[in-house]
Amino acid sequence: MTVRQSLVSVVDDDESVRESLPDLLREFGFVVQAFSSAEQFLASEFVLETRCLILDIAMPGMSGPELCRELEARHQAIPVIFITAQTDQALRSRMIDQGAIDCLRKPFDESELIVALKIALRSH
Repeated sequence: MTVRQSLVSVVDDDESVRESLPDLLREFGFVVQAFSSAEQFLASEFVLETRCLILDIAMPGMSGPELCRELEARHQAIPVIFITAQTDQALRSRMIDQGAIDCLRKPFDESELIVALKIALRSH
């Protein structure tokens, strides 16, 4: 599977992110699925196909870090790029220390995202 054909799943409770981010990623040639919650993603048929997960940290129900722990418990190693509106730099460092490819603060620059995606897809 090439980088351009890799499925990227976006999990964010913010509808505007779920609409705009997949459009941007498709412009760069990625195949994208969007989900409004961690639970919706876990219940989908796309978990095994996902090559990179772009994941909001703070969501109602299961948070982004909780989803990562659940995937780990299921032995599903999917590279994660966290996105967050939080400004806490320590949070970013903590997410990277826990294995995330990157933790981007919303609104993020599209070039930052593409670089992180390329790293994630090379690592998987």
